[in-house]
Amino acid sequence: MSVMKRVSLIFRSKANKALDRMEDPRETLDYSYQTQLELLQKVRRGVADVATSRKRIELQMNQLELSSTKLDKQARDALSAGRGRSRASPACRAS
Repeated sequence: MSVMKRVSLIFRSKANKALDRMEDPRETLDYSYQTQLELLQKVRRGVADVATSRKRIELQMNQLELSSTKLDKQARDALSAGRGRSRASPACRAS
């Protein structure tokens, strides 16, 4: 191992040891706990957004089903009215 690598290793180990002495485990734990609480809040917001979107989609689906039923009835009525006209006036078919 070269002298520079050894000096670098010694310096890093001394710096790491000094940082370990300065670091308060309670502060680190408090910071981690706060971060977890923030993430939990984001997850709760996300779950609420998903539930809201799901309800909105269910309402849209119900509206589309009603609209589909109404349009289907209108189409059947239009077809039956068209057939009734063509039977009533054979002259329309000849033209």
